[in-house]
Amino acid sequence: MNTTQQLFDLTGKVALVTGGSRGLGKAIALGFATAGADVIVTSRTLPSLQEVAGQIEAMGRRSLAVACDVGQWAEVDRLVDTVYEKFGRCDVLVNNAGIVQTMTPLTQTSEEMFDRFYGVNTKGPMHLAAAVANRMIPAGGGSIVNIVTMGGLRPSGYLAMYCSSKAALIALTRSMADEWSIQGVRVNAIAPGPFLTEMLEDLASQQEGFLEYCENVTMLKRAGQPEEIVGPALFLASQASSYMTGQTISVCGGAI
Repeated sequence: MNTTQQLFDLTGKVALVTGGSRGLGKAIALGFATAGADVIVTSRTLPSLQEVAGQIEAMGRRSLAVACDVGQWAEVDRLVDTVYEKFGRCDVLVNNAGIVQTMTPLTQTSEEMFDRFYGVNTKGPMHLAAAVANRMIPAGGGSIVNIVTMGGLRPSGYLAMYCSSKAALIALTRSMADEWSIQGVRVNAIAPGPFLTEMLEDLASQQEGFLEYCENVTMLKRAGQPEEIVGPALFLASQASSYMTGQTISVCGGAI
């Protein structure tokens, strides 16, 4: 292995990826395993998680599938306890789990909707990051990667709860980095644009022409493939980005 490869190597590391049953989370989990990491995957749906964990184990890595609703802090605490009981450490956390709304005007946004979006997209990732950082710090540090959205950098109408809850996580990324980087925990974020995932398909099914619109706003005139998120995620998780913290990288085909 040459020096450049070593920068991106995760051999011997343990990574926790939320929302790991499909889409970008699944791609990141498999990509990290390819780079040498043992990977814990979590989401609310255990059967699909177990399939991903099986793929990781087939690469010769250790893996564990854990059902968890990150919007529930008690479940988050149990998740962290399980990770440390089974693996003894966590070197990388990817806060990928999130929910996206149907196209909804602000005038029709309910308190329940507001609380649910901020619970899953903001409060949950914040609590999980804090719980993991609290154990990373005495162990010598680690890397936290928050998956946000380009809509958090350039919000749009009718998706206000999704965009604003992710914008809050972008702000929290800076706050986390400011508090924890000096103690060895780097925190960065990735703001994806349109990717061909189940989430994008759900939105496209609600509005005719939505997918074409998403493709046309990019300079590349296409949506991304899930595997195209792996490189940026691996960069931020590994020593290749050792002098980066508090940053949000937009991976959006030039849409912003």
